[in-house]
Amino acid sequence: MKDLLWDEFQDAVQEGLVRHRSILDVVTKLQDSHVRVAGAVFKSATTCGCIRINAQKPQVPPDISLQQLKTYMDDHIEGELCAHCREVLEEEIGRVLFYLAALANLLDINVYDVLIKENQKVSALGLYHMS
Repeated sequence: MKDLLWDEFQDAVQEGLVRHRSILDVVTKLQDSHVRVAGAVFKSATTCGCIRINAQKPQVPPDISLQQLKTYMDDHIEGELCAHCREVLEEEIGRVLFYLAALANLLDINVYDVLIKENQKVSALGLYHMS
């Protein structure tokens, strides 16, 4: 059922993408949508204040294992998104998914197949995947 949802979404994007069909337009829009996600995160902290970003260098002992490293890592987020900021971020992330599906369509790549392959890598490699 889940694969059907991804395929339906990718098909809907294919049908709905009218104006920006050039790969140049799609890649530009995809990059722009990523920037808008970052901007929405930062506005949640700076304009709204529903979250705080408290980033500092992690204090990691030199003799720990990769498995132990996770306990020393922090997401640097304090607080929770308010309803408005969550809605804005969901919309911006949705735009990223839209243009990602559009790019995949232009290049004849099935997003669900990519998701399956990436899930297999993450599952097989665990901590060693892109750490």
